[in-house]
Amino acid sequence: MMVVSSPAGGPMGATDSTLSLEEAWQALVHAAHPDREPPAQASDLRLSAAGWQAARPVAPEARELLDCLAPLAARPGRLAIAQLGQSLDGRIATESGHSHYVNGPQSLVHLHRLRALVDAVVVGAGTASEDDPLLTVRHVTGPHPVRVILDPRGRVTPDRRLLRDPVAPTLHLHGEGAPPEGPSGAHVERLALPLVEGGFAPRAVLDVLAERGLARVLIEGGGITVSRFLEAGVLHRLHLLVAPLLIGSGRPGLVMTPIATLHEARRPASRTFRCGDDTLFDLVLDAPAP
Repeated sequence: MMVVSSPAGGPMGATDSTLSLEEAWQALVHAAHPDREPPAQASDLRLSAAGWQAARPVAPEARELLDCLAPLAARPGRLAIAQLGQSLDGRIATESGHSHYVNGPQSLVHLHRLRALVDAVVVGAGTASEDDPLLTVRHVTGPHPVRVILDPRGRVTPDRRLLRDPVAPTLHLHGEGAPPEGPSGAHVERLALPLVEGGFAPRAVLDVLAERGLARVLIEGGGITVSRFLEAGVLHRLHLLVAPLLIGSGRPGLVMTPIATLHEARRPASRTFRCGDDTLFDLVLDAPAP
């Protein structure tokens, strides 16, 4: 009988059946949200930030899922992870803003899994207005995160779905002295934050969320918002989903302060995984490169 574990873990006792992708996923959800009822086979799989251990053989797709997401789901304390989907040449949309769909369907499933493993998902005002997302986990099983809009100028209008659809709570953060116009649903809480250079300080945003019990946060977009959080040094991880696509011009994903030489470039530790035709780069930002 084969007994399996991640490289960081030791073996457990073995049983007869193969651990499926769905069982692995439910274990990841429980690790991220331990207050939820554990899955039926919870004792067959142990997760930690360093790896995982299984009491029985694991299906190949379940093993890859565990390798990818166990460090996130089982991480103790606060977590800030950002996600961007882009082309090979680093574009997230055309010049006109068209971005559906840069990445393939498996990358969309991965994004929804990330949402299900966090307490809150954050988008900027541009993404909330132009993409009009719901920010739910409809492509996977799991809890919807609290949806957070960063709206320094109070420009997100009440017809946007995040402010109309009550499927999940929404926190609308706006700048002091710039309250949004119009009504919002009962599921929406509005909160004023001080402005720093025309926007919000990323660390202050994460602190406000943590004070509300939202310690695990996904910064989903757009590129400017993710860039601000990355440059502020508050991210633990960055997931870049790269599609085999050349757009040639358009909106860049990451826009950082220019550097003079490559010696100043960030070189984070990284891992890669397949997401259908796309490649996922899992960048570890709070650990030194090997």
